[in-house]
Amino acid sequence: MGEVLSFVGDHWWLIFPIGGVVGGWAARVAAYNEKRRRDKIELARIKADAKTEHLRVTQTSRSAIGKVLARHDDVNARWFDYELDIATLIEYPMMTDLREPLTLAFHRAKVHADDLRPTEPDELLDPAVFAEYRDAVGEYATSFDAAEREARRRKQGDFSPVERERLERARRLIAIAVDDGATPAERQAAYRRARAELDGLIAVPKVAAGQLESRIAAALEPGRDG
Repeated sequence: MGEVLSFVGDHWWLIFPIGGVVGGWAARVAAYNEKRRRDKIELARIKADAKTEHLRVTQTSRSAIGKVLARHDDVNARWFDYELDIATLIEYPMMTDLREPLTLAFHRAKVHADDLRPTEPDELLDPAVFAEYRDAVGEYATSFDAAEREARRRKQGDFSPVERERLERARRLIAIAVDDGATPAERQAAYRRARAELDGLIAVPKVAAGQLESRIAAALEPGRDG
């Protein structure tokens, strides 16, 4: 100990440079540690922001997916009003006339949109898949609107007076066919006569025929294929 004190006493002038070096090193270590601490905080913040953004994007995507699926369902429901109701088709026959460009366009757009609709909504989280489906549904909705507007404008205007009389008779016969107050024989005869009146005038979808036949099944002959 005496030797150390003796050395310090003899070399007292070194204390200041060494102290400066040690002090500088300590300051750098403290600054480095502080920087690491700030970097860790910033990294944690960035990760938290990224997670929040990911959740926001996912939620937005699911919301967008839900809207497109709902739009698809809405257009389908509007089409089913025609496809399932022969009386409505009689009033607006253009909706099943595939010789009409607007009608053909909407039917093709429907098939395309239905083909692209996934079984699970999460399949649409892929941006490219979603964009293709969204555009197909948009085309379906737009083409249906155009066809429906034209069909409602024209109604039965493309038919001759004689053909319009046949359509009107068919409409009255359909009303009898679905009337629970009519006898089975009356309902069966009315259905057959209605189909005969419509033959060659409008295309009756199989779904509509099946829907009607299911309502009057008790009055129809067993095994009849409408």
